[in-house]
Amino acid sequence: MRHEGRFNHGNTLDEEVFGAAERAIYNLIEPELHELAIREGLGLVTVDGALRTLSGRHTGRAAKDKFIVRDDLTEDTVWWDNNAAISPAHFSRLKADFGRHMEGRTLHVQDLFGGADPDYRLNVRVVTESPWHALFIRHLLRRPREHELATFREELTIIHLPSFHADPAAHGTRSNTVIALDFRERLVLIGGTAYAGEIKKSVFTTLNYLLPEQNVLPMHCSANVGEREDTALFFGLSGTGKTTLSSDSTRRLIGDDEHGWSDNGIFNFEGGCYAKTINLSPKAEPEIYAACRRFGAILENVALDDVRNPDFSDDRLTENGRAAYPLHYIPNSVESGMGGQPENVIFLTADAFGVLPPIARLTPEQAMFHFLSGYTAKVAGTEEGVSEPQATFSACFGAPFMPRHPAVYGKMLKERLAATGADCWLVNTGWTGGPYGEGYRMPIQETRAILHAALNGALKEAAFRTDPFFGFAVPTAVEGVDPALLNPRGTWDDGQAYDEQAKKLVAMFNDNFARFAEAVDDKVRAAAPMVPA
Repeated sequence: MRHEGRFNHGNTLDEEVFGAAERAIYNLIEPELHELAIREGLGLVTVDGALRTLSGRHTGRAAKDKFIVRDDLTEDTVWWDNNAAISPAHFSRLKADFGRHMEGRTLHVQDLFGGADPDYRLNVRVVTESPWHALFIRHLLRRPREHELATFREELTIIHLPSFHADPAAHGTRSNTVIALDFRERLVLIGGTAYAGEIKKSVFTTLNYLLPEQNVLPMHCSANVGEREDTALFFGLSGTGKTTLSSDSTRRLIGDDEHGWSDNGIFNFEGGCYAKTINLSPKAEPEIYAACRRFGAILENVALDDVRNPDFSDDRLTENGRAAYPLHYIPNSVESGMGGQPENVIFLTADAFGVLPPIARLTPEQAMFHFLSGYTAKVAGTEEGVSEPQATFSACFGAPFMPRHPAVYGKMLKERLAATGADCWLVNTGWTGGPYGEGYRMPIQETRAILHAALNGALKEAAFRTDPFFGFAVPTAVEGVDPALLNPRGTWDDGQAYDEQAKKLVAMFNDNFARFAEAVDDKVRAAAPMVPA
């Protein structure tokens, strides 16, 4: 194999695994990868110089095709109710067949960091057959400086071969698509899918497994910091507003998706953003919109018009169109990717039932209950087979990426909240005035006004009412927000219909939480919602 590009000569790919490949090109920079992707016909240049790419039949995560090797290391540490297992023998066969598949191919290698805090970062080597995926992960992870590359030693290797098709009989997979993680070998194998998000989420899943052992809470959240150096966290699944609401011109962005919370403070796992683009507008999301129209940004599965302007309202390819760009494309981002201990923690939920208020203040026990519940709605296009929002519960607001039991992360969050005294808020970015299909989506400008009031401390002095179903505190007035919006029952034409929907949602919460009840204390169990007498 020929080794080319920018790399440490004593740290080349394992010839035993990769020897069949023709050559490996290391650490090409963004313009080189952009140019190479165009030369190989893997994308189109937009009018702004961005790179439009297509991921083929997979336009979202193949969640049912993700596996973790089940061995003596993971047997008692992985939450197997939530994670599919693959045997060591099947993984070994898969690895060998990946090696054979590389015969005669050119591999693109990127040596990167997962984590901004040098005390906890993970050295990640991504090997892919596609230059646009190499560009993607170079945007999304943190790029070492030259002197750091010289001493780089990988601690996690990800091999990404979209053209490889798994054999369920030989490899123990569900289909010909596979995302397989071996925590002992620190190796991830991704085949049969070109959806770029699988690479970054494999890094996140690995960090979610490793960091708790270092007393670091890994989180599926965005983070930003205000003028007072006050850090805020925004938890939520894709489509709930993590990226949009954390990209705020009045605050500096630490990161939009994945962070760790240590004794040092908050640190971003990534060096870039992976934003949903459906209906993206310069008015509602000016920073993200501008970033999407810069040279080198990747527009994945975004429709173009006849003159190659991106059409963010066109969902013919998918509703899950994405933009990948480095964090410095956001003008008010935090270069270090780090912040202090948070003052506010926001749980974002897209309530498809139209029951929850736009904001509620949570006690520590309520915070624990809602963190373990992780209620939201799956948004169309984020996962295959989801064509419209569906009510769901995703523990820790990110269950698909949580290899350990939610109680592990929940306990750590409870301890961090207690140690810092951070305020915790539940914010509904979903529906009001009725359920999905009858009501309307919460106006984003109203949500921003409500969040500003929470983050700048205005709500500390507000008057609150107690929600009769959920027991949390809801402000009765917020400057710049229609008071009627703060009481969701009043936005419905039929108050009795609201009550019936609320009862349904209460029952869903409690049915879901039954599986966690034994792992929490009496105060957290008492924070569950109930139907009023």
